[in-house]
Amino acid sequence: MRAIRHGFGAFASVAVLLTGIAVAAEVRAAPAPAEEVPAAPAADEPENFGASCRTVVQGSRVTAYCQNPYPATDSVRLHVECERWWDVDTDSAPVEVGPADYARVSGRCWKEVRSAWVTHQPAEPAPVRGS
Repeated sequence: MRAIRHGFGAFASVAVLLTGIAVAAEVRAAPAPAEEVPAAPAADEPENFGASCRTVVQGSRVTAYCQNPYPATDSVRLHVECERWWDVDTDSAPVEVGPADYARVSGRCWKEVRSAWVTHQPAEPAPVRGS
């Protein structure tokens, strides 16, 4: 009985020793953490933009709920495509959603709605007075 205990103890010790050596080798092989500061985004890359919108279809009515988390004003439009060929598809007027602002845009069909989506465009800057 003692021979089995000693044999198992020796086996467990060797397993722990080999695991420790393998972990140490992995730690040494890992690259050192970078000391460099991440580069700023290039001027060609677009900045974060666009209100997050969700659309809800209830029968023949569509409502888009938009919230803008970004510092730039977003101009959103709701587009509704109707199922019936004779039903007129609609595009809403642009609605400006300012920074940290919320907007609700609605549209409808006479009968069923086939699809609805929201498009985004940066809002035009306000004209400067005196120019």
